[in-house]
Amino acid sequence: MKTVEHSADLCIVGGGMSGVCAALAAARHGAKVVLMQDRPVLGGNASGEVRMWICGASGEDNRETGILEELEYENYYMNPGLKFPLWDAVLYGKVKAENNITLLLNTTCLDCTMKDGKIETVKGWQLNAETYHVVRAKYFADCSGDSILCPLTGASAMMGREGKDEYGESIAPDRADSHTMGMSCLIQARETDSPKPFIKPDWAYTYETDEDIAFRKHPPVDPLNHCNYWWIEVGGMVDALHDSDACRDECLKIAFGVWDHIKNRGDHGADNWELEWIGFLPGKRESRRYVGKYVINENDVRAEGKFPDVVAYGGWSMDDHFPEGFYYKKGVSTIWHPAPSPWGIPFRALVSKDVPNLLFAGRNISVTHVALSSSRVMATCALLGQAVGTAVAEMIRNGTDPDTVDIGKVQQILLEDDVMLPGLQRNVSKISLDAKCNAPVVLDGTERGESHVYTGKAGDAITLDFGKPTEVSSLRIVFDSDLNRGYWNMPSGYPIEQPKYKISPKMVKDFNIVLTAPDGTENVLSFTDNHQRLVRIPVGQTVSSVALVPLSDYGAGEMRVFAFEAR
Repeated sequence: MKTVEHSADLCIVGGGMSGVCAALAAARHGAKVVLMQDRPVLGGNASGEVRMWICGASGEDNRETGILEELEYENYYMNPGLKFPLWDAVLYGKVKAENNITLLLNTTCLDCTMKDGKIETVKGWQLNAETYHVVRAKYFADCSGDSILCPLTGASAMMGREGKDEYGESIAPDRADSHTMGMSCLIQARETDSPKPFIKPDWAYTYETDEDIAFRKHPPVDPLNHCNYWWIEVGGMVDALHDSDACRDECLKIAFGVWDHIKNRGDHGADNWELEWIGFLPGKRESRRYVGKYVINENDVRAEGKFPDVVAYGGWSMDDHFPEGFYYKKGVSTIWHPAPSPWGIPFRALVSKDVPNLLFAGRNISVTHVALSSSRVMATCALLGQAVGTAVAEMIRNGTDPDTVDIGKVQQILLEDDVMLPGLQRNVSKISLDAKCNAPVVLDGTERGESHVYTGKAGDAITLDFGKPTEVSSLRIVFDSDLNRGYWNMPSGYPIEQPKYKISPKMVKDFNIVLTAPDGTENVLSFTDNHQRLVRIPVGQTVSSVALVPLSDYGAGEMRVFAFEAR
């Protein structure tokens, strides 16, 4: 067997959306990162292996931005047909493009060493290469979902449901138990131009009538191109960690039986539909959760999470699935308890209370079961990952640690990187505020909502006139990506006439930057096929003014800009 040693500032275990965003954030801010993922692809529950929608905060203008929005828009541009293998390739390509990231796919974390109460190294086994990878780092981030570093380090963790009295939670069960939300194997179908038969495997279950799967929304009630079968769910009544394979087997028996029911037992409008794909890797909702320096509970969620160290936010309902999952017979297998959107998540809930250099992001953060039911969705997890990666890079840069890091600085970096933080305002650069601007709304520091967007015609310029020679290192632009778009990041079915998934018509496509030197000469930089909301442009020149000239969009007919700022 071969052993390879790595040295890094940050080792991330788990390559779901939280791990990917943590790695990209840390690397882009100068930290050297090793990302260890036990699967052949990135994305976790959003990947082509599981295929769950990326869900997040509800409400107008509350969509998560930052790195997640960048990834989704890169996918719209590179993968207009929204095929999952290409989505996997988008995530892979973004990570591989960063020189500061060493990506270890197919590598399962199985051991670690400790020194003075801190993690010194983690060890992973790469089966296909018969190689051990040993990673020595200053900080470690567990983005594995299942909190694999917990049993390896002895870090405090919790699993199951707290009782009402422990945190004073109104929707918790009366008594604590070991039950969790379950896991699901999803189904995807494709419409064809002729009838297609389906033969059920002998080992799958049979559901003769709709009553056999009562309260489970399926065609024709839920259209075939929209239903993602989240309710094919088991595992909440057993050990969500160690019984995973048995849960997969049960999910598959149910899933094939459900498709047999849709195809062969009643009129579900599925004659021309065929089974395109079925997930053999269950998507988990809940297992071990770390105990951090603070444990978020239901009352924090309901109070909108107004923490001074807020670094991310949630906004999904408290979507608390019954542990029985598919076998819950009294109605729909979840209750969508209302939650405010957004509600803030503090940095303290992302740091282990007893292993000083261990952080975490994703569904395994320091929350009660009830709070988890809102924080567990992947758009929220992506923000958590970006927060952890950004904070670690700031700690490495300034020699601080989780207790001494300048949270105000971390918050401003996140805002600068287009992450909304509830209740906080981004600091606009002084040279921009001191300039004469013909569209002052682009300098108000708020980059969502109709009252904060500039609208103009193609060719109209937004100008920052400094009135004197001024050194400009870079420009920061935020375009309108339509945070209220009404479609998921990826489809759950493939009809013949597929929806027009695409870049929003509101996005600016082509634009010029005009740099005017102190002697009046102009240097025009042209940009075409833009497909990103946040755009940074290096300048490195002394100028008297700069101008943004939008030239075209993707169809809306007006040029929409939230921010144009010189640094």
